[in-house]
Amino acid sequence: MRRPGRPGLLGTVGRTAVVAGTATATANAVNRHAQNKAAEKERAAANETQQAAPPPPPPPPAPVAPASAPAPAPGDDLVSKLTELAKLRDSGVLSQAEFEQVKALVLNP
Repeated sequence: MRRPGRPGLLGTVGRTAVVAGTATATANAVNRHAQNKAAEKERAAANETQQAAPPPPPPPPAPVAPASAPAPAPGDDLVSKLTELAKLRDSGVLSQAEFEQVKALVLNP
């Protein structure tokens, strides 16, 4: 005998099947959404690394200093220092003011 207002055995089984099917469909949709979002993040990260500028090339190696010549006589040393300073000034490495300062140091130690 069935109670009025309540579903029978088949109605309960049907309702359970609908609820379980809806839950499965919802869970699958959530999983797909999460997978799509993760894949999108991976693509974005890959694009960022591809678009990043390559690192600048390393600076050229420093020029090697020529081997020093044997020490000149004391009188020649002063002349060679002044000659070297004049070469540096003429090549633009030293300004006129810097040249004058260093020359004064060489002449008046």
